[in-house]
Amino acid sequence: MTGAFEDGTDQRQTALIVRPTGAGQNILERLSLQFYKLTWRTPLHSGRLRGKVPQRLLAVPQDPLEGNPARGQSLRIGKFHYQGFEQAFCDLDYDKLDLQPSLTDYIHRFDWLRDLAAVTNRGEGAPVAAQIADAWLLANGMKTREPAWRVDNCAWRLLNMAAGSPYLLSSNEPIYRARVINHFARVARHLDQSAPRAQSHFAKTVGWAGVVAASLLLPEGKIRRAVGEDGLADSLRATIFPDGGVVSRSPIQLMELIGLLSLLKKCYVAQGELAPDFLLDALGRAVPALLGLTHTDGGLGAWQGSAHIAADRIEALVAASEVRARPHRQALDWGYQRVLAGKSVLLLDAGPPPLARQSASGCASTLAFELSHGAQRIIVNCGGAALVGAMIPAALARGLRTTAAHSTLCLNDTNSTAILAGGHLGKGVAEVELERRDIEQATRIQASHDGYAKSFGYNHSRVLTLRSDGMELRGEDTLLPQAKPKDNVAVAVRFHLGPDIEIVPSDKPQTALLRMADGSNWVFLTSGGMLTVDDSLWVDQNGRPHPTRQLVIAADTGKGGLHISWQLRHLG
Repeated sequence: MTGAFEDGTDQRQTALIVRPTGAGQNILERLSLQFYKLTWRTPLHSGRLRGKVPQRLLAVPQDPLEGNPARGQSLRIGKFHYQGFEQAFCDLDYDKLDLQPSLTDYIHRFDWLRDLAAVTNRGEGAPVAAQIADAWLLANGMKTREPAWRVDNCAWRLLNMAAGSPYLLSSNEPIYRARVINHFARVARHLDQSAPRAQSHFAKTVGWAGVVAASLLLPEGKIRRAVGEDGLADSLRATIFPDGGVVSRSPIQLMELIGLLSLLKKCYVAQGELAPDFLLDALGRAVPALLGLTHTDGGLGAWQGSAHIAADRIEALVAASEVRARPHRQALDWGYQRVLAGKSVLLLDAGPPPLARQSASGCASTLAFELSHGAQRIIVNCGGAALVGAMIPAALARGLRTTAAHSTLCLNDTNSTAILAGGHLGKGVAEVELERRDIEQATRIQASHDGYAKSFGYNHSRVLTLRSDGMELRGEDTLLPQAKPKDNVAVAVRFHLGPDIEIVPSDKPQTALLRMADGSNWVFLTSGGMLTVDDSLWVDQNGRPHPTRQLVIAADTGKGGLHISWQLRHLG
């Protein structure tokens, strides 16, 4: 995204944020990639992966990332457990592994090693790790195929196996140990070839991180390291915005990147070296960008497919990064605004959605907002579109990407940016105009987007004014006529409510009383349209949907467009 920025003496800041253009891989690049993958099962590629087998790893990185104790306990009793899926591994056919994609990647990446280590010591966990790893290697170690040998899965597997090597290599069985060590070498040679050919900038970043890790942990890595560090530096420049956000605008992907670079940094430490400046700089920019999407309780808001992630998980990730930083107040390229006022935090999606090639779960959420006060999430987005699993089927995930699943204005039940049949984002929001001002005892943000201009002839403008004590939020949603505006189009301004909020009946049709879990009360009022209550849901970090409610202001456009004012005020 590109932005123009002004900062004057009146504390006014304005920007024009433009959705980037340009194609992803061209047809020749895609054909070249497909041809390269066809060679994986040929003697040519098998020859690329053959070479000297190292005797051991040169170093063992300390894993800074936190494992999941619940998943670890499941492993102890013989089961994989991930996003609601459960699979016993004693009779699992690793050769086919016909499971849901999220669980399949969890197994192929050896992420389970970290979870096992969270609940066992080396003596208890090593037999379990060896049982799973040996079965997996016998089925997949010598067969180069997707998804097991996809670039990102390979890179993560190499890093996770290195950090978990005390569990993997505790066995006295020499054939098994040789199989594990040989797999490190084969994966490294595969990444040498595959990392520069990955389909997205993010996948290239993950792949190059694997190459660099291999150069530090395996013998004869001098040339590999030089090539890998150059490739990683280039891919990071394409993956991370100057303000630290990722081009997919996905907080989940940014979390993965922070975890990846934190673990890679430990590979340098294990060799007694300092990580290069470009890696430290990337981490130093990424952490405050992520923190810019946290609420008062330290947990993450739900944006671009992510869920409502708890504070302890964010805190653990930041600790792993070893970066101390304050949350970004605003990030024009990353596309989010954050206002801290008293015990309240206001978050706003003030950027166009990502391009299709940059995100598989991008959402039509422009100008959606979330509001929290203390530990209470008051206004939220549904979230969770990227967490397809046992409790979020693909059809629901598609619905969670829509404009209606976010706390913003929806025109004619149509997405502000199209979600195409194949799941990619299509045409819609191309530009967002933004103005942020610190006015007397309040912060005022005005933003508008053009997502409905071509289809309905309107721009959506939203003004949010949060009082400096955090006790009142005023809003205005306006449809501004452009070329050939359509009359009598249905409009719904949605406010998805956070968990454990009771809606108290009111005798005023344009008023709703909200009772929070802590006993406090807020009132929602609107001066335009009809206020109704409907069902909604929000998704937690484990991919579980929870029922809740939403306030909806319904109206129709007129010849001059539409203007709706509303406010949310603390009553005590």
